[in-house]
Amino acid sequence: MDDLLREFLTESGEHLDTVDAELVRFEQDPNNQTILRNIFRLVHTIKGTCGFLGLPRLEALAHAAETLMGRFRDGLPATSESVTVILSTLDRLKAILADLEATGTEPAGSDDDLISELDRLASAEPEPQAAPAPAPEPVLPDPVSRELKPGEVTLDELEAAFLAAPGPGEADFAAPVSAPVEAPKAEAPKVEAPKAEAPKPAAPKAVEPKPAAPKAEPAEAESARAEPAGDTEAVVATETTAAGSKIQTIRVNVDTLEHLMTMVSELVLTRNQLLEIARRHEDSSYKVPLQRLSHVTAELQEGVMKTRMQPIGSAWQKLPRVVRDLSAELGKQIDLVMVGAETELDRQVLEVIKDPLTHMVRNSADHGLESTAGRIAAGKPARGTIRLAAYHEGGTITIEIADDGKGLDLAAIRKKAVERGLAAQADVERMTDAQVAKFIFDAGFSTAAAVTSVSGRGVGMDVVKTNIETIGGIIDIATTAGRGTTFTIKIPLTLAIVAALIVRAGEHRFALPQVAVLELVRVDAGAQRVERINGSPVLRLRERLLPIVSLTGLLGQSGGQGDETAQAGFVVVAQVGRERFGILVDEVFHTEEIVVKPMSAKLRHIPMFAGNTILGDGAVVLIIDPNGVARQVAQGVQGSSGHADSDAEAEASEMGDTKTTLLVFKGGQGSFKAVPLSLVTRLEEIECDKVEWLGGRPLIQYRGRLMPLVPADPAITIRSEGTQALVVFSDGERAMGLVVDEIVDIVEERLDIEIAADRSDLIGSAVLRGRATDIINIAHFLPLAYDDWARGPKRAEQVSTLLLVDDSAFFRDMLSPVLKAAGYQVITAASTDAALSILQSDPRIEVVVTDLEMPGRSGFDLVAAMRSGEPRVAGLPVIGLTGTVGADAVERARSLAITDLVAKFDRSGLIAALAEINPTAVSQAA
Repeated sequence: MDDLLREFLTESGEHLDTVDAELVRFEQDPNNQTILRNIFRLVHTIKGTCGFLGLPRLEALAHAAETLMGRFRDGLPATSESVTVILSTLDRLKAILADLEATGTEPAGSDDDLISELDRLASAEPEPQAAPAPAPEPVLPDPVSRELKPGEVTLDELEAAFLAAPGPGEADFAAPVSAPVEAPKAEAPKVEAPKAEAPKPAAPKAVEPKPAAPKAEPAEAESARAEPAGDTEAVVATETTAAGSKIQTIRVNVDTLEHLMTMVSELVLTRNQLLEIARRHEDSSYKVPLQRLSHVTAELQEGVMKTRMQPIGSAWQKLPRVVRDLSAELGKQIDLVMVGAETELDRQVLEVIKDPLTHMVRNSADHGLESTAGRIAAGKPARGTIRLAAYHEGGTITIEIADDGKGLDLAAIRKKAVERGLAAQADVERMTDAQVAKFIFDAGFSTAAAVTSVSGRGVGMDVVKTNIETIGGIIDIATTAGRGTTFTIKIPLTLAIVAALIVRAGEHRFALPQVAVLELVRVDAGAQRVERINGSPVLRLRERLLPIVSLTGLLGQSGGQGDETAQAGFVVVAQVGRERFGILVDEVFHTEEIVVKPMSAKLRHIPMFAGNTILGDGAVVLIIDPNGVARQVAQGVQGSSGHADSDAEAEASEMGDTKTTLLVFKGGQGSFKAVPLSLVTRLEEIECDKVEWLGGRPLIQYRGRLMPLVPADPAITIRSEGTQALVVFSDGERAMGLVVDEIVDIVEERLDIEIAADRSDLIGSAVLRGRATDIINIAHFLPLAYDDWARGPKRAEQVSTLLLVDDSAFFRDMLSPVLKAAGYQVITAASTDAALSILQSDPRIEVVVTDLEMPGRSGFDLVAAMRSGEPRVAGLPVIGLTGTVGADAVERARSLAITDLVAKFDRSGLIAALAEINPTAVSQAA
């Protein structure tokens, strides 16, 4: 392929992309002659070059399209049909150019279908514009007639005299000529007074007249008046400048830029090595030259980086066409708004995000925006809007894709997540809306009722997330029902050189991209110490709990601060999307600009690493991927330290030192109260003006349902303004909001409860963190929200009796009211020996619910003794309560024929398990 053809292919591809976008703009603004002239010029250029290069098929298509656009200039209306046919022609031209680039010759084929359509549309006559009706002559009142005085004249006589008076000749008003042009004598015009015409300057060549734009800026109009009419090149230059389509640039091969970038990267590595030497030798005479070299290298790096930068608008160029086609296909009216198209980022990054952006815009059009009828019914404008915005934020580029549609259907997402086995029903109910929304990034996840040509197959959003994370970016979702959804993408400016924090974990150093780092916190045995809640390490940072993960533990290294409760170390506070977490490391060195090298093929399957680099001292270190760490934090994977955690908990259980996690809050006259955290569904802070009253009872609209509010103490009154803290409890589809004064803390303590006998709303009191705290009885508050929540089902059969076995008086007193509310008679026992004695003496017992992890003789020992006893006791069904369900526990339960295993705090799961054993005992509350 010769250079001329290669240049033609490059320019034609760019011209067609521009025409594609401009044509969609012209359809929306058909009176904009500037856009039309630009489109016509580009298509005319393509046609002319095709004729010069001998490409008849391309020339014929371009000529037919040019003819139709010429008719637009003549006044033919630009209909949706004609624009669609031209766009189809552009697609055909692109396909032919692709074959031409691949083979070097124009492919054979017929385009008569498109050419005939273009000719048919071009032959249509423009609709004649109706002449405006003549304005009616004003009806004047009859003049008041009177006799004229001497010297007065009538108006008619005055007008006749004015018209008859001689006036100046037209030559007096001729435009001044800066340099008169001498014409041949034979062609000299005869001048007759008084209508003499000034000689006109002769034009060097004829210029085809062009229709003027309907509206001209004052500066452009002034420039046009100052131009000589005959200077064709000046006219073209002016139009080009006004359109902003020509920039003083040269074409450089991409490989040349890549090689230059590689050399600069090597120079940066060498600079880092020299700076490391300078740091070791403070008195070195090379210190000043090295600093100068560092500055020059930084400037050179910045200059080379600019050559790789491209405006993000080039990735958005095809989106107006995509939205236009989707609007027609889906029958929706959609506007696309693009802000910040001039924002620049690395060409390599730009190539990666093109497809994800296109897919997300398609999703917004299909899933996000309602139909026209639906929008009107919801009180919205008929036209939906998709907004793209890009801007710099620190060392990253932030891209937002927002729509003003209906928002994500979180209820459908929750249901689908449970159906696909991605999470249990109880876990899904406890999740925040942001956590639920992230299920859409799971492979194959889709809530669409039917598969269409646009979407519904569940393929796409997982690829979008993968592509963005591949380049070190993050994606986040914010959605509001009825108002729309916003996807926020944060990506690095470049993939070549990034700023990183160098840290040590165990015996090795690692690089953490600084874009994800928020702050550094030094932890010790004092106030800034790592604690554990539910076995997971956390750091109390500015009154907030921050989940912690040990980098040494994640990587399975020995030595270092593998235990998150280490006495000293550093926590790197990082953020991925909306999730904040801490990475525990042994030492923090410094920040350094590093050159990112791709991972070896043998290590690419490890999600923890994003690449590797060479430090200034020549050491090769791995680059930690913050997205990979965030996934590990979410999954609760703590590497080898997880086994130690399980062993420690098992040992504590055997010693009777089991700790319970409780939510502490203030409720009524400043008193401290607590409730087991595992019973809590969510913590909310609502606007007080959202509280409604029905039948004298307060309630709010919560997740599409009405949720009653119950004060945690009679002294609490619901505020009339500001915000109100709520602790939400749910049971199936029903929820209750417990009104509290203030959420105080989450603690993990060994409970030593004194049972309260005179109040049904309290289980007892305990000392938590040095404060006397009331432990509330949640079973007391449930019937206050729903009258039938604690009402057992009406059954003709005898009420079932069960034996509840637990060494903790707290759990016995907490579960007994729940089981009684479900319709059971409950007998309790505090040990295995007491339970066996009751089983021998009380034949009413039909089922046994026991804690399997009691100290001394465990629940497993109780079941083993039952199975080897008399037939009546040996055949009783048993439900085991356990804090952790491991493989060994499941196998042991199976060998003892334990009917079911239920998490210790899963009240709904326990009622459901009992219902399966005895369907007549199904509670309406479950």
